[in-house]
Amino acid sequence: MLTQREEIDGLFEALSGSRETLTAEQLAAFLRQEQKEEEAGPKLALSLIQRYEPNEAAKEQQRMTKDGFLMYLLSADGSAFSLAHRRVYQDMSRPLHHYLISSSHNTYLMEDQLTGPSSTEAYIRALSKGCRCVELDCWDGPNMEPVIYHGYTFTSKILFCDVIRAIKNYAFKVSPYPVIISLENHCSLEQQRVMAHHLRTILGDLLLDRPMDEMVTDFPSPEQLKKKILVKGKKLGGLLASQGGSEAADVSDEDEAAEMEDEAVKMKVKQQQSNDKLKLAKELSDLVVYCKSVHFQGFREPASGPAFYEMASFTENRALKLAQESGNSFIRHNIKHLSRIYPAGWRTDSSNYNPVDMWNVGCQIVALNFQTPGLEMDVYQGRFQDNGFSGYVLKPAFLRDPTSRFNPRSVAEGPWWNRKRLRVRVISGQQLPKVNKSKNSIVDPKVTVEIHGVARDNASMQTPVVDNNGFNPQWDKEFQFEVDVPELALVRFVVEDYDASSKNDFVGQCTIPFFSLKQGYRHIHLLSKNGDQYPSATLFVKVNIED
Repeated sequence: MLTQREEIDGLFEALSGSRETLTAEQLAAFLRQEQKEEEAGPKLALSLIQRYEPNEAAKEQQRMTKDGFLMYLLSADGSAFSLAHRRVYQDMSRPLHHYLISSSHNTYLMEDQLTGPSSTEAYIRALSKGCRCVELDCWDGPNMEPVIYHGYTFTSKILFCDVIRAIKNYAFKVSPYPVIISLENHCSLEQQRVMAHHLRTILGDLLLDRPMDEMVTDFPSPEQLKKKILVKGKKLGGLLASQGGSEAADVSDEDEAAEMEDEAVKMKVKQQQSNDKLKLAKELSDLVVYCKSVHFQGFREPASGPAFYEMASFTENRALKLAQESGNSFIRHNIKHLSRIYPAGWRTDSSNYNPVDMWNVGCQIVALNFQTPGLEMDVYQGRFQDNGFSGYVLKPAFLRDPTSRFNPRSVAEGPWWNRKRLRVRVISGQQLPKVNKSKNSIVDPKVTVEIHGVARDNASMQTPVVDNNGFNPQWDKEFQFEVDVPELALVRFVVEDYDASSKNDFVGQCTIPFFSLKQGYRHIHLLSKNGDQYPSATLFVKVNIED
């Protein structure tokens, strides 16, 4: 009963001509015509029979039974997320700023930004989710040991050295590509020197403390920076500057104050740092190589603009305004420089903004609160599932071309114009989890298919509700979308439990970059609110993409 799937029985009968098994030729034809597999042929068909056919006799005869067919459709080979994109397949030898980089904001927090606990566990969790840029808010602590917490709030404190150890131990467990430590430094000179000492002694060879092999005119690539940890922060002088004998100097601190989320906090910081100056210890400054924090001075011509290694941080509101008013200038700025975006000050609940608008103008370090589930993190996780979950995704060519005319607000003809028609038939659901814990509650599921991309491509459509069936609901509903800039689009499938009297409850979702979406009859493996895969909750769909 559990494995009985009428919709797949019907498909199997149609393919096999109502016989007990499929021949390798019939399977190959299905892979070519329906599944649109590039490698479709006898070789692929035979390898799938070897891999998924449970019946030894059928396997001997190079045939596939209905059970084997079901096993194939439920496997990674039958998934809607391209198996080829689950490994690193993009060119990793381009300069660092050509990539979107998975980045977390207030990484130390487990919950909200006012009273939540800080924990090294939060860093471990973010790094395990593929995050490649983590944030450290550093303050003077007791016994000359700097601490990390959300300044002037009731969040708990953790030792700087403990965080650096956690980063060292977990930085490269999921991905070998570089990790950026984004320092928000509020420490005295003495404790800055302690920070520098901990970074050097704990990270050892992992720490990048000088430019790579004479790379002083452009960024090294993720490939060259494998297993390296970079420090982002304030720096005295330029890339090769070691400021002579000076032990410390003043640097502008307007960005640090801007980053303090809470207005009240901002005022306190202002009072403490008269005239926005921070004394910076040379020892700490020397550890900042390719990611020097500077204040944004407006978009300028490359010749007169900031050096390539100087990067600005923007609040989401400012970035959105720039993206709307001068999108193309922002894109060109991001072709030469790294930009970091972080959530607005009023988000004390650690809610998130939509990262898609920032990616559309080529911003690389779009920092979200990883501890807060929701649509924004779903889309984030979907984007970075691509390219082997490595935390780096290559920007489309038109976001890397210095002469690009692309503007996501008004999409005109150009190399990005690659119109696709996406047809999605939502056929059925399998073993959807209960949302309410009460014993006799059953979900009333409905599915929404959403497109997230440039403004003109954004769309969503939903199936009717199926009453009282989370086990094997059938919708068989087809939707059609027109997508003009598919390279920037993501497709999100979300299942909710319909409730007539209150907000629908989230059941599960899966977000897939447009070009990682496989065609044909596919299963979508649903993720929980926290982004973990459910053991057996799936949607069965048919996907078709045409020019």
